Amino acid sequence: MAATEPTVGARIAEAFAGAPGRAALMPYLMGGFPTLEGSREVGFAYADGGADLVELGVPFSDPLADGPVIHAAGTEALRAGATLSGVLGVCEQIAPRVPVVLMCYANLVLARGPDVFARRAVDAGASGLIVPDLPIEEAAPVLEACDAAGLALVPLAAPTSPDARLAQIGALARGFLYTVSVTGTTGERTTGRDVFAPILARAHACTSVPVALGFGISTPEQAVEAAEAGADGVIIGSRLVRAVAEAPDSPGAVGEVVASFARALRG
Repeated sequence: MAATEPTVGARIAEAFAGAPGRAALMPYLMGGFPTLEGSREVGFAYADGGADLVELGVPFSDPLADGPVIHAAGTEALRAGATLSGVLGVCEQIAPRVPVVLMCYANLVLARGPDVFARRAVDAGASGLIVPDLPIEEAAPVLEACDAAGLALVPLAAPTSPDARLAQIGALARGFLYTVSVTGTTGERTTGRDVFAPILARAHACTSVPVALGFGISTPEQAVEAAEAGADGVIIGSRLVRAVAEAPDSPGAVGEVVASFARALRG
């Protein structure tokens, strides 16, 4: 384990180790979309549908890593009044059922101070934190605060990262390494095993924590291909946010989409 504290990322590690499928299933949830209460119900539906972990996004005005579907959901959440405190309240309600990894942009962390942010996240039940616009050169204060609070700071590894940089990213990974399957932003794509395998092999070679693959996985078949290519976990984002947008009053319908991924991974 790469973490300096044995408790950092422990619940995440247990979720990966105990996942009943070929890989841990981590659906993405935009906090506050369609409403705070609605996102809480979607989170419960994810858990009922077979999620092993949940990535909970905090809406932000300039989400550089998000494609149009997730960007639109975040904009709608902000318009409806979602705040960091409100999303942490959603986390607090979901976390007893399934480990929650927050996805939050750096401004929201730095504005409050890394120590304060990390403690608030842990108090809300979060197990990990993803900060997609935090470069490794500036990560030290956030990593130190997260380690001290027992919050796993999960870095992103891009397919374009040179080997030396990838080694640096892998060495600081806590909980798991979020490996990006394609260049660009989040969104539904048709990539598969042939693309996934070399990216995952490079990621595994640079870290001792589990490797989860995200960006562009939108079908159960792709999730299985990711697992067969070596992913310890698969992250499903835009497909599920789109499902919420299409059925904002039917969290059960969204939960069934998650269940279709769970069945495929366990098949």
